Amino acid sequence: MTTVFIIGAITFIIILALSIFTINKGYAYKHTIDERPNEHNESIEKTHRQ
Repeated sequence: MTTVFIIGAITFIIILALSIFTINKGYAYKHTIDERPNEHNESIEKTHRQ
């Protein structure tokens, strides 16, 4: 019975550590967005597309 408890506790600790690691890695991800082009850049792009 003690062996089952020890194996369960070790499994719990491993799963908890992996969960915390995954959550921290997800929060550390840096999201980037393209900056909005200003009116001057938009007019240049429109002339190049034609």
